[in-house]
Amino acid sequence: MSQSFEEKTIKTTPIFSGRIIDLQVDEVELPNGKTSTRELVKHPGAVAVIPVTEDGKLVLVRQFRKALEKEILEIPAGKLEKGEDPLVCAERELEEETGYAAKQLTFLRSFYTSPGFADEIIYLYLAEQLIEGVAHTDEDEFVEVVEVTLDEALQYMENERIHDAKTVFAVQYLQLRKLLTHD
Repeated sequence: MSQSFEEKTIKTTPIFSGRIIDLQVDEVELPNGKTSTRELVKHPGAVAVIPVTEDGKLVLVRQFRKALEKEILEIPAGKLEKGEDPLVCAERELEEETGYAAKQLTFLRSFYTSPGFADEIIYLYLAEQLIEGVAHTDEDEFVEVVEVTLDEALQYMENERIHDAKTVFAVQYLQLRKLLTHD
């Protein structure tokens, strides 16, 4: 039988509770019986959507990210509301940020963004058969919709205009899909 690496929580100290995240410090008992602390970010989860137009373009949003102090191009994404179905959230975020609705929305995968210190999980969807509409972003959200080819997206990754994990994942998913289906 293999050894357990579980860390048992002895004490949790809340540090901050905000609109998007909560921060806490946990005192834990390590597998060897010693204790340590873990600084943790608690997040309700999110969705991200890979919108692809009928002519094969990837729909991205350009926005300024304060944590990075720069603008980047990203796939549409947003935070889950408490108890919200990820599919419902994906439909909402796609329409809010891009104006598009999707006749076909397919769940691809979920993944943790930074498991070393955060519990945020992202549910990733592929949006196809898009119907154009009007974007209606949140009051504090300023974005521009940008449609790019796969080659342009790969170039944007090279020059770090696409530089976040979910969008890199999306571009590489589309690249692999193209290679496998010989589109």
